[in-house]
Amino acid sequence: MTKARTDYLKWDEYFMAIAKLSAMRSKDPNTQVGACIVGSDNRILSIGYNGAPNGFLDDSFPWGRDGEMMDTKYAYVCHAELNAILNYRGSRKDLEGAKIYVDLFPCNECAKLIIQSGIKEVIYLSDKYKDTDSVKISKKLFRECGVNYYPLEINKKIAIDLTNN
Repeated sequence: MTKARTDYLKWDEYFMAIAKLSAMRSKDPNTQVGACIVGSDNRILSIGYNGAPNGFLDDSFPWGRDGEMMDTKYAYVCHAELNAILNYRGSRKDLEGAKIYVDLFPCNECAKLIIQSGIKEVIYLSDKYKDTDSVKISKKLFRECGVNYYPLEINKKIAIDLTNN
């Protein structure tokens, strides 16, 4: 009898890979972020990535990071967490107790959205902005509101072949 393979993706690896794959849709030339929201039954509820708001043409969007606020992406871009929450088309009740996988630790604005949506767990890869006020506030909000967060410690490269062979 043949045994089941053992080199399959674990749930956390799978959902983070979905978040990373979603990030590849982002048109942002500097930072691509993806998010994947998962219910308690390990079913994907929604995904999102950072990008321009609906109707804002990507080619006329101000993707720059420097300059006056109106001339940078920061005043306009929709973060991956926001898009994943807004992309969900089911009952809001389903988000209560869910997990969100993100490749970059959420900013304070996204932390508020995560809390208000009922998501109770944040799993992330990078915390490269941990010393910023925004991330410090996020962590305070999560602690005060009972949202658990932790880094996903994996060092696995995953190659996906999209050829039709």
